[in-house]
Amino acid sequence: MSMIPSLKTIKGICILDNDGKRVVSKYYDTTDDTFATVKDQKAFEGKVFKATEKANSEIVAINNYTVVYRSNVDLFFYVFGDSRENELMLLSVLNALYDSISMILRKNVEKRAIFENMDSVLLICDEVADRGILLECDATNIVNRVHVRTEDIPLSEQTVSQVSYDILKSFNWLSQS
Repeated sequence: MSMIPSLKTIKGICILDNDGKRVVSKYYDTTDDTFATVKDQKAFEGKVFKATEKANSEIVAINNYTVVYRSNVDLFFYVFGDSRENELMLLSVLNALYDSISMILRKNVEKRAIFENMDSVLLICDEVADRGILLECDATNIVNRVHVRTEDIPLSEQTVSQVSYDILKSFNWLSQS
């Protein structure tokens, strides 16, 4: 069987809590039966969590997928690709994801902080990969793209959270930290 080269190297990115529950997930190959429905995705996440929750490695092979992961205080970060995928490339994606989130959250990477900054976390996922194609592995570049100053963006192109933040900031309702 010959391998057809493809830019789509990442099958998915997932962040689970320490109970194996989904916090963030992005699946890029929904044509695959493993990720076709949310139920299938959660079943795969359950297998991945069981295989990694007490393991001491950074990589596991599950259902013909290569899964690299990293655990933190109360979170598990996963990046997975095809079983033939380069593990070092997947690991660099994982490190870029984790380091970018860590920079945005000021090294306070925990479940509560992820939920409070979900918009930035999802933007980071989008900056790392698009439809399974690796876009960026440098955490500094990712953070610079995600945290564009809102003063430079026209009001019509800002998200609701950006506008709300600017309004609260202008009335000094946010503590200066």
